[in-house]
Amino acid sequence: MTTAVQPVPAPVAELELERAATEQIRRRLGLVVGIGATLVMVLELPAVLVQPVNQSIWPEVHLVAAYALFPPLAIVSARGAATALERVAGAAAVCYFAATVATPFVYSVIHIGSFASWPYRGLVLGVMAAGLAWPVRVAAGFAGLLAVATSVSNVFVVPGSSLWALMGDITRALGVAALFLWCVVYARAAAERVDQEAVRQRTRAATVAATAARERESARFAALIHDAVLSTLLEASRTEQSSPVLRSQAAKTLEQLEQARGAPEAAHLDADAAVVFLRDAVRDADPDIPIQVTTRRAAVLRLPMEAAQVLGAALTEAVRNSLRHADIPGRRVRRGVSITVATGGIRVVLSDDGAGFDPARVPADRMGIAGSILGRMHTLGGGTAFVESAPGAGTVVTLVWGHDDRP
Repeated sequence: MTTAVQPVPAPVAELELERAATEQIRRRLGLVVGIGATLVMVLELPAVLVQPVNQSIWPEVHLVAAYALFPPLAIVSARGAATALERVAGAAAVCYFAATVATPFVYSVIHIGSFASWPYRGLVLGVMAAGLAWPVRVAAGFAGLLAVATSVSNVFVVPGSSLWALMGDITRALGVAALFLWCVVYARAAAERVDQEAVRQRTRAATVAATAARERESARFAALIHDAVLSTLLEASRTEQSSPVLRSQAAKTLEQLEQARGAPEAAHLDADAAVVFLRDAVRDADPDIPIQVTTRRAAVLRLPMEAAQVLGAALTEAVRNSLRHADIPGRRVRRGVSITVATGGIRVVLSDDGAGFDPARVPADRMGIAGSILGRMHTLGGGTAFVESAPGAGTVVTLVWGHDDRP
């Protein structure tokens, strides 16, 4: 039993794209802060265990409680959701602040020779966690409060403290807190600018792509008008009364116009379906032209419907051009189509031994060759076309499509 994978809703996917760099930076910072705090806790533990006063489990519990949520912060940063990262980081900052406030109640005095308590030494960890969790103003207020709290608690547990020492501690703590908070805020701001620029670039690219699509559709429709509508009108002008052939051609023209209005773009044709499609394109113009098909061994083809339609339309117009202009009075002109299918590509060749012409003397604005055949194929991603002819030597039209790797 298989389970279908549900596609991500477009608004959710777009939101993730809009915050990709921001979330990546926050995750990396969270991972660094979480791992760094865990290492600090391990390094501080031996000093806590050898304190000569308050010999109980409380100093150890106090230390572990302060850093308890930093290892989960590292784990969530690596694998969790973005909202979980914010919540865990905020809870870690609050726990560190609570441990700072509780310091005077856990220790009566720090061992002689210590210049500061461990909450004072590690206050940057609480500040960085706040910078990950909250907006800039909230994080800045918390950082200032934590700097003052650690300095005040330091006075109660470090021997020889004074008012001047307290002022110095507060100044140093505020400076260090501001520096590390600025690093976090600056990294987040830079990532947000990257995301904003990425959104602008995607919007610009989407606009360019939409414009190009409209231009391709306009060119395709103009070629269709020339191939189908004008051909039908030309046939009607040459016929004095209605005929089954004219009625059939008019019906096909209307069908092509209807298909052009709602043609599928996402479908692909395999090798067999592509050959059938191109056979029908030839038969639309002349059902008596022989078609030879060659398929390379183990060839795998995924021909987009848009490419198939362009190939088919260009091939049909090439056949019609041959029928209109290649005939030689008093001699039967032989025509043939060969289709070669290879992995990732297809080649179609129409040849005749008719009157031929000089390609250099064909006006550039002539729709039959310049627009409906060469223009069509050259605007198709992965497509190209060649017309080889000379007066009295026949004509060869080659249409080629290969897998288009362009974005």
